[in-house]
Amino acid sequence: MRRVMEVNEDSKIHGLIVQLPLDSVHTINTERIINSVAPEKDVDGLTSINAGKLARGDLGDCFIPCTPNGCMELIKQTGETNTSRLQSGCQLIKKIMYADILVTGIGKPEMVHGEWLKDGAIYHFCYYYHCNSLFVHFSLCSDVTISRSCVPKPIECLAEEVGLFSDEVELYGRTKAKVQLKTIDRLQTQPDGKYVVVTGITPTPLGEGKSTTTIGLVQALGAHLKLNAFACVRQPSQGPTFGIKGGAAGGGYSQVIPMEEFNLHLTGDIHAITAANNLVAAAIDARMFHEATQSDKALFNRLVPLTGGQRKFSPVQINRLEKLGIKKTDPSMLTEEEITRFVRLDIDPESITWQRVLDTNDRFLRKITIGQSPTEKGFTRTAQFDITVASEIMAVLALTTSLADMKERLAKMVVATSRSGQPVTTEDLGVCGALTVLMRDAIKPNLMQTLEGNPVFVHAGPFANIAHGNSSILADKIALKLVGPQGFVVTEAGFGADIGMEKFFNIKCRHSGLKPHVVVLVATVRALKMHGGGPTVTAGTPLPKEYIEENLALLEAGCSNMRKQVENAQLFGVPVVVAVNAFKTDTKAELDLICKLAKEAGAFDAVHCSHWADGGAGAADLARAVQKAADLPNSFKFLYDIELPIADKIRIIAQKIYGADDIELLPEAQHKVDLYSKQGFANLPICMAKTHLSLSHDAEKKGVPTGFVLPIRDIRASVGAGFLYPLVGTMPTIPGLPTRPCFYDIDLDTESGEVHGLF
Repeated sequence: MRRVMEVNEDSKIHGLIVQLPLDSVHTINTERIINSVAPEKDVDGLTSINAGKLARGDLGDCFIPCTPNGCMELIKQTGETNTSRLQSGCQLIKKIMYADILVTGIGKPEMVHGEWLKDGAIYHFCYYYHCNSLFVHFSLCSDVTISRSCVPKPIECLAEEVGLFSDEVELYGRTKAKVQLKTIDRLQTQPDGKYVVVTGITPTPLGEGKSTTTIGLVQALGAHLKLNAFACVRQPSQGPTFGIKGGAAGGGYSQVIPMEEFNLHLTGDIHAITAANNLVAAAIDARMFHEATQSDKALFNRLVPLTGGQRKFSPVQINRLEKLGIKKTDPSMLTEEEITRFVRLDIDPESITWQRVLDTNDRFLRKITIGQSPTEKGFTRTAQFDITVASEIMAVLALTTSLADMKERLAKMVVATSRSGQPVTTEDLGVCGALTVLMRDAIKPNLMQTLEGNPVFVHAGPFANIAHGNSSILADKIALKLVGPQGFVVTEAGFGADIGMEKFFNIKCRHSGLKPHVVVLVATVRALKMHGGGPTVTAGTPLPKEYIEENLALLEAGCSNMRKQVENAQLFGVPVVVAVNAFKTDTKAELDLICKLAKEAGAFDAVHCSHWADGGAGAADLARAVQKAADLPNSFKFLYDIELPIADKIRIIAQKIYGADDIELLPEAQHKVDLYSKQGFANLPICMAKTHLSLSHDAEKKGVPTGFVLPIRDIRASVGAGFLYPLVGTMPTIPGLPTRPCFYDIDLDTESGEVHGLF
């Protein structure tokens, strides 16, 4: 529809023909499409205006359909009154064989065969399968070039196709929209679809294509198996986009489009989180400053100011009074002791866990000194910046189930501890209501589409190290309702199965109440060769020859890692399908060996895929395997009981998922176990923060390490999000820029407005 409107308004184009599908598969509003063409450019003469004038006999004031008009002109020119058309296939072939250039507008594929054409002939096939059919061009090797080669459906048309009402969709331009949460209420009686999570083996630093597989699988399910299918993925951070990793829209012919919109700002959710997070940080330091420079009475008079001759508590202040056990709502009734307790948060500066954030890789913000201006009167302290996606507010967004739930979670976030050992929350600071206001639009999932026109929710992007690394529960819940009981929702878990999948099950599914049907485990030849003892794989350098030449022995040795990750998935009672993401240097023998060993390890099925090169068609076998696996009996279960002591929950993950002999709580970690148990946070699930490059805590140990003790350096609490995160080793929360970041190649064409070099 958008392309039709563009042609209508383009004065350089005088006529337009819209080819509609001839099959019955596509349920489209043909009348709406035909009548979107401007009557003065309606070469087919099919709009209601032109057809009506033609029927009325106003031949001089309308477009007559081109085919009969052309036939009439031929009759005039030849003088023939008895005409015929080519009926014989032989006659047609004979004509075609003489053609130097053949253009067909038949509207049906495979009507002309290649052997009919003479050598050197140019053949152009005019056929539009759908709003954005996928035509694979092997010369298009750049992801962004491929993205631009496909014209996306107008987002309002996609929303209508998937069953959204117009008042449930907020448009952000032509290619993206937000979906209102009231959609869940409308569809609450609709049965859910099948729930699939895509994870991977322990990856190389290059990544193994989980995002690409997620999109390719959805394209296969939707465009090729003709099932309702929805992808739910994370929103990428600007940090890696401009750093070393690049974009995260998938790749090749399995990606979210437009990729520039996907990778840059989208609808501003990350910026909203940045603003909300830094408001909390400012509130912490301002409160400590004012408490240090004012008396109790002065603080009280400013916190509860006179308005119209009266003092009145705000709702958030009444909540703080109730938390303190003070059952009073009249400010004048508080005693001096109660006033002191009310106004003094008495934050211990050494206990502050809340940091400022920025959505940019910047190593020099890992440790800073704040408060150096003379106006701060010497109240300096050491602090740091984190990257925005590491903010607890991002984790809250991903795990919330409603606007009311988000407001409650934001209020529960613990930012520090008082000198008496009490947790200090955003509600104590009085800022939680303002946070909810800043996040009121960010809570709505963002609707986009794949190259083949399948719907995608892009929502939330928590850091996969110190958070759970999964997209939002809300997006999954809405999508599961929209696809219906026979449809599929495919989501992706960050990093390997030992991190992203484990957190998906034990944290995300625990909060959402959703039960997954299938695990898709992505494996690659190169990663398995690395685990078999292959040379180091380094981003930005060519792969050693071991990875681009057939080596079955090295590959078989590395399949131990895949076997362990299959076992990890089976611990949760969910069937596993292994997707072998094939690269052009992989041999059939290598791909077949992985599939054979995966099935021997207990996978329900294993298939190799070519979705990067072939789009959904390259993942059709994977889609069929997933469809069959989803019908298997499901015995989903969590790995541990959250009522267990903190150390016991950590030990279960370390031993059963990583293969450790035991854990070691270092002094700071043991102190946090005691503190959080005392503060009432011991029954939260565990979100392990460790390297993604090994099953162990040592990134250099590949394959399936054994005989190690997992050291727990520290434990931190994301109370609002609802988990504790133990730190295994040093875990930077804001990446640094490499010597040559991606931004060297990123630029804007000021003539066309196109972004170059993004991926």
